[in-house]
Amino acid sequence: MSIRTEQELSDRLATDLAWRKMELSEMKSLIEAKNVSDQRHKVLVRSGVCILYSHWEGFVKLAANSYLEYVISKKLTYQELSSNFLDLAMKEKLKEAKETNKPSLYIPVCEFFLSELNQRCILPKDVISTGSNLSSDILKEITYILGIDFSIYSTKSPIIDIKLVKTRNEIAHGEYSVFDRDAYLELHRHIIGMLDIFRNQIENAAIQKKFRRDSP
Repeated sequence: MSIRTEQELSDRLATDLAWRKMELSEMKSLIEAKNVSDQRHKVLVRSGVCILYSHWEGFVKLAANSYLEYVISKKLTYQELSSNFLDLAMKEKLKEAKETNKPSLYIPVCEFFLSELNQRCILPKDVISTGSNLSSDILKEITYILGIDFSIYSTKSPIIDIKLVKTRNEIAHGEYSVFDRDAYLELHRHIIGMLDIFRNQIENAAIQKKFRRDSP
């Protein structure tokens, strides 16, 4: 079912984040348990990092594309779009002209800006990708596309890039990565916090109509 209202957007984000938090809570309880062997504890922590990353990437991707779906449902014209969404709409037109470097292909682009901005916009669906490696740089690009503030995450870049993404990649590639209980619990807290922030940012962007050029 497509997302047409702010409530439908909020419901999708809430439902998706709820099951992710439930699974992460179960994982956290297992890692916090004291009555397990040292070897089993290491296995749990390594597994926990991978699951934590999967929910970090999974929710950000779903939430971002859900917001895009919501914006598409508004059926705005190009001139009504905020600059970030107009940039997304124009991406394919500009990409084709740039790749071929044929002057003739720039003419339709120029004509578009001169006479077609009042037409209903066509935005690509499910275009927001994490590249299976949701680093802070990729997150920054996603926030740019959505028109939301990245500065909230800038101080957390080492947590995202080193403690989460780098450690997860090492584990996924079969490397021995040392990560103890306390380090995992701290990482868990930070990632849950950022997921909540990302959800709130998207809901607020919809409520405040940040996708419109004339938004306050």
